[in-house]
Amino acid sequence: MSTAAHTDWQHRPTPATPEAWIDRAAEVAAVLATDAAARDRAGATPYEEVRLLKDSGLVTLLGPTEHGGGGQDWPTAYRVIREVAKADGSIGQLLGYHYLWNWAARLVGTREQWEHVEAEAARNRWFFGGAVNPRDNDVAVRDEGDTLTFTGRKSFSTGSKVSDVTVLEGVLEGSITPDNPEGDHVFAIVPSDSAGLTFHDDWDNIGQRLTESGSVSIDEVRVPWSAAAGYIDKSFQRRVYNTLNVPTIQLVFAHFYLGIAAGALETARTYTRTKSRSWLHGGHDQAVDEPYVIDVYGDLTAKLWAAEALADQVAEEGWELHSDPDAVTEQARGEHEVRVAAVKARATDVALEVANRIFEVTGARSTATTEGLDRFWRNIRTHTLHDPVAYKRREVGRFVLTGELPQPTWYS
Repeated sequence: MSTAAHTDWQHRPTPATPEAWIDRAAEVAAVLATDAAARDRAGATPYEEVRLLKDSGLVTLLGPTEHGGGGQDWPTAYRVIREVAKADGSIGQLLGYHYLWNWAARLVGTREQWEHVEAEAARNRWFFGGAVNPRDNDVAVRDEGDTLTFTGRKSFSTGSKVSDVTVLEGVLEGSITPDNPEGDHVFAIVPSDSAGLTFHDDWDNIGQRLTESGSVSIDEVRVPWSAAAGYIDKSFQRRVYNTLNVPTIQLVFAHFYLGIAAGALETARTYTRTKSRSWLHGGHDQAVDEPYVIDVYGDLTAKLWAAEALADQVAEEGWELHSDPDAVTEQARGEHEVRVAAVKARATDVALEVANRIFEVTGARSTATTEGLDRFWRNIRTHTLHDPVAYKRREVGRFVLTGELPQPTWYS
């Protein structure tokens, strides 16, 4: 990946508007696009790609301006994720997860905690990873007086070796009771090079190959009680706002799905314009003049634009909740989750269709490995299996038919 295109960023002013940040993201995407297919095949740890995100300032987009951050909102962050994902779905995912885990201190922590974390993250351009996978056994968190120790294993830890800090999550030992069957969950941010934290090179999936999403072993990782997000005197301060982590990350998913789909369509369009041959029985000299080719591009573009418009609208609705955390009610949270579920369902279906059907209008030669068109479908197919989209449609259907709101869980 050439770095020449972004060496002057440190000498340019920090973007000050959403439009300028999206333009900066487009510049990053242009660098990533130069060798995206080759990097996907190589599957190397994306140190340079994360350096690109740091040098460009994208990692500090949501950070406070007084500490060097961009001071932007979540709707802008989602657009930036989408722009980066057009060129490289893996890096779009890494950036989206980074934004969520950077924001996690605000979602869960006290004001003192999140102000400290966000200031340090912006000043040092931290890149966040997260060892939080609810389908695994819970990590055990032991109270040792002034400190806590985390011990366990998670099968996924997106960001792992390329992160500066990692979000850990576990259940406090002894806190599971008949009245509290879930136990008391504890989130803490630790340096990724902490003693006892071991990232394993076992991410070997067909898509999203550069997300560093392998497993992690957590062996007696120690943190002070003061680092336990949202705890005061060892008691968690519950708010409805704590539960916005799931709709926020689900919107991250939807936006990088749509970004990958847009990248697939743009790449296919270029191929059709420059390389596709018209069919010998079609009566046209160029593939771009064949009616069925025109129809497919029109159909896929219309579906993508509609999904993007819905995603943008729901992002704005979500930002209203983020803007006043103490005012978030269970009703408002539940209605927002239903809208997010609808976005997730539409984005999944549209992105899979786009990434699959582009081959109909590019032709047999477009399946060459060197073209790399398959990476779009592999990336979408891999991550859309994160949680079954049928359950997202169920959330929408139950709300429409009965008014039932989704109960906050790790997936709703």
